[in-house]
Amino acid sequence: MRRFKLGISTAMGTAALAAGALALAPTASAVNPTTATLTADCGTYGSGLATLTATQSGTAATITLSSGAIKAPIDVPAGSVSSTLTLSKSGGGTKTFTGSSNPAIPTGSDVTTGPLKGTVAAGDVLEAKSLKLVIFGLITVNCTATSPQTPGPFTF
Repeated sequence: MRRFKLGISTAMGTAALAAGALALAPTASAVNPTTATLTADCGTYGSGLATLTATQSGTAATITLSSGAIKAPIDVPAGSVSSTLTLSKSGGGTKTFTGSSNPAIPTGSDVTTGPLKGTVAAGDVLEAKSLKLVIFGLITVNCTATSPQTPGPFTF
């Protein structure tokens, strides 16, 4: 009987430790929606549909943007585009996501940039408003959203 009690005590102790570890583990955060689209005007560089894909881990978030609104006029090597995505924050203000993590973009292909990194707080509601691309440190492309995000803003 003593072994049976010891086994139950050990099992209960292990279960309590596991429950305590789960309670102390950081909670997983999820952005919703994870993908949104909008139309953008990039001046003489073009206009069209842009797709944004967001991820979140705690207060760290990333957004990757791809768009047929801008086509690469020449081969653009990976990491040669500095990007700043500005999002409006529900309730006022803005948040920026930045990075120089573009993949290689062949001539004539859609421009993709990201992941662009930013910080968020629980409950932040953000909608893309503008994008600034600096290619090779020489060419600046400014894009402005001309439609709201569909299906809606990102909620972190």
